[in-house]
Amino acid sequence: MIPTFEEFLYPFLLMLKDGEISSKEMKEKLIAHFKLTEDDIALTTKGGNTTQVTDRIGWCRQYFRRALFIEIPQRGIWKLTDRGKAYLANHNTLTIDDLLDYKEFAEYAGSAKKPKKAVMPTKPSFASLGVTPTEALEEAYTSINDSLSDELLSMIMNLSPSFFEKLVVDLLVAMGYGGDFEDAAKVTKKSKDGGVDGIIKEDKLGLDKIYIQAKRWTNVVGEPVIQQFAGALDGKRASKGVFITTSTYSKDAKKYVDSLSKKIVLIDGKELASLMIEYNLGVSIKKSYIVKRIDTDYFDEGE
Repeated sequence: MIPTFEEFLYPFLLMLKDGEISSKEMKEKLIAHFKLTEDDIALTTKGGNTTQVTDRIGWCRQYFRRALFIEIPQRGIWKLTDRGKAYLANHNTLTIDDLLDYKEFAEYAGSAKKPKKAVMPTKPSFASLGVTPTEALEEAYTSINDSLSDELLSMIMNLSPSFFEKLVVDLLVAMGYGGDFEDAAKVTKKSKDGGVDGIIKEDKLGLDKIYIQAKRWTNVVGEPVIQQFAGALDGKRASKGVFITTSTYSKDAKKYVDSLSKKIVLIDGKELASLMIEYNLGVSIKKSYIVKRIDTDYFDEGE
């Protein structure tokens, strides 16, 4: 029998005490810690798409990242933050309620005001959570997509800037910009980009174009960077631009864009990941759940 998700929390953190480890090593250490059998390891979730062990480890990682207990210096490698080290130094148990004492995790769980009623995957009763099954399903869907968004941005940050430039062009095409004609979208060459990373033609003749700037950054994008992009658009006599970053924008940058006569759309990392999920770029459908309701018309006997 597999221990509950909550029972995985403290051992997971404890495995990181001596330094960073890989996701594969974490799984091996936890299997050994709980003395799991081959049958235990093979047990899947109700959906049948992943094993219970893998699922629990994945959520441990997500929760600890949200609580700022761990960080991921590179793909597939985990290590404790100073907060995580401090917790281990002063505690020998850990529950979800303990994590809710940290503001960042409480906000992620949607329970900053009522921390003891957070919707967690290990709680069996919807009634005890104070939500309906529909609400719980919707919250679970949001939580899964939030986790997927984090994974997408993490993968993007590990790829080359040139790949990111291609990605943003692919995204706009997936969203319907550029039509279906040939050469509708392209990534510009570095030596001739003129301050833009991509171009989308909105018509076959290229009479109207959207210019793209892509910044694979972790720092906040400020007003000066947006001013440079606006200047590049002026140089091309363009009126439309899309600036996409993996990070965020400063208030001054957003204010500056609002003051322009030309149209520049700012897309930050959170919106980028959301759009990739919505338009199936870099993601695939794992499983579909169909929620049904009563068809009242069918049961209407009439007169």
